[in-house]
Amino acid sequence: MNIQIELTDQKQAYIIKNMYPLYLHDLSGHYGLQEEHRPNEHGIFEVGSEYRTLQDQYDVQNIWWGDPDHLYPFLMTVSGMPAGFAFVATPPYCRQDVDYFMHEFFLLQPFRGLGLAEQAAATIFERFRGSWALFTNAAEKNKVGQHFWRKTVSNYTQGVYEENVADTGCEDGPKLVFQFSNPAVES
Repeated sequence: MNIQIELTDQKQAYIIKNMYPLYLHDLSGHYGLQEEHRPNEHGIFEVGSEYRTLQDQYDVQNIWWGDPDHLYPFLMTVSGMPAGFAFVATPPYCRQDVDYFMHEFFLLQPFRGLGLAEQAAATIFERFRGSWALFTNAAEKNKVGQHFWRKTVSNYTQGVYEENVADTGCEDGPKLVFQFSNPAVES
């Protein structure tokens, strides 16, 4: 079984937006009752009462399709079926000391445990050459996510990467940060 990775445009945005609430629900399991990761009074996984419907949440996500030179929304599919998504950002939408940042990465439950997520991440890393950063929740509840990224980044870089726990400016606590480089291959 293989996973396909496709850079999306506004016409396909709705597919990722349909999966996004599932992603936020998944994240809530790693954070417990922190305000940023529980539903608001309208049942939407977003902070603030201004998000009353999923359409409100969808509208905020439009930024990912608004700057194709710096923001890259990828759809993952398996046998033509939506399986997940990834958002990659470049400066000015991320730290200035990296070329690429894995902003979001999500694979639906039925496709997990098959090696597809690691395959997808490696495909995305190969697409963009330079310095990379990504982070995940450093809390004990996120052992699965930490293990996934440690294994994936280590396999991809053959063990040549940096890993540390740092305050990233996120309101939900310190993160486990991974950084590595994949320079362009000379031909």
